[in-house]
Amino acid sequence: MPNQYVAKSRRLRSTIYSSRIENQGVTSYTIYNHMLLPAGFEGSLEETYNHLKNHVQIWDVAAERQIEIKGKDAYQLVQLMTCRDLSKTKEGKCYYCPIIDENGGMINDPVVLKFNNEKWWISIADSDVMLFAKGLAIGKNLEVSISEPDVNIMAVQGPKAFNLLEKIFGKEILDLKFYNFKYFNFKNSKHLIAKSGWSKQGGVEIYVEDAKSGLELYDLLFEEGKEFNVKPGCPHLIERIESALLSYGNDMDINDNPLECGLDKFVHLDNNIEFLGKDKLIKIKENGIEKKLMGVKIDIDNINLRSSINLTINNSVIGEIRSAVYSPTFNKVIGIAMINKPYFLSKDKFDIIIDSKKYTGEICDIPFV
Repeated sequence: MPNQYVAKSRRLRSTIYSSRIENQGVTSYTIYNHMLLPAGFEGSLEETYNHLKNHVQIWDVAAERQIEIKGKDAYQLVQLMTCRDLSKTKEGKCYYCPIIDENGGMINDPVVLKFNNEKWWISIADSDVMLFAKGLAIGKNLEVSISEPDVNIMAVQGPKAFNLLEKIFGKEILDLKFYNFKYFNFKNSKHLIAKSGWSKQGGVEIYVEDAKSGLELYDLLFEEGKEFNVKPGCPHLIERIESALLSYGNDMDINDNPLECGLDKFVHLDNNIEFLGKDKLIKIKENGIEKKLMGVKIDIDNINLRSSINLTINNSVIGEIRSAVYSPTFNKVIGIAMINKPYFLSKDKFDIIIDSKKYTGEICDIPFV
């Protein structure tokens, strides 16, 4: 098969780390928030998975863009967009917040960083949240400024992440609590570091605002990380599905609501806060959901999923698989699927056609056990 390339342009943005990762052997990209997001490096998917679970990786995740909302009405606008109650949020903390439309449909599922009531960063998944926020602000006549600051995140992920980070930032970095953020000094610059990341292996995300200092830090992480077998990496398909880390645009989209996506604990309806789609979600909760994201397991050793595949029982469609991969932990293909009622309750076995062959699978809960 001939090599296929991504045509780079101003519209399709590179990151400050692009030249580094290309020298380090990036093999593929995906497109995320109109930016290049590394999708693979040298080595098989299973090899890079084992490395992530045992060592430490540095990820270019600058495509995880920030939407900055500042001003007198900043809190009101952020709350208007999410079904999570933000009234008791604290400065210096991160919050996973489903963003929904007037029908309760998922617009995005970002991590929101609270600096104070008049300054927030929305660290977005892959959809145009800034235009959505601007529309709401204009419609509500809110006093806010909305922008995309030039922030390029790098993630340090893996069980040895904090061994490496301690060498650069000292023992203070070890005191950072999960989903908290703080500024740390590096030479003559300060970098916002949050204990977060799109893996369950532990680590941080570094929100780089000073590109020159950020590249120096990137290079130093690789130099100091040699003893920990550091390698470049990226969000990993096997690890994220095993951990049930949902991917907006893959596992869920605007046609799904947060209750269907298993995000009930982030849906706060018994209060006086105002947010878009609240009345719709109240009715959905009262009537019960008609579909739900579930796990599936299939006894095969390979799958290449480019689009959803229907799942059937007695030739009737009971749902669709949306993300899937072979898992070396479970020794079979596992996936995330949207399953119709009542099948997400009964967890029956189903049939699926893959490469013109019929296979049998089973419905299960997520995260996988």
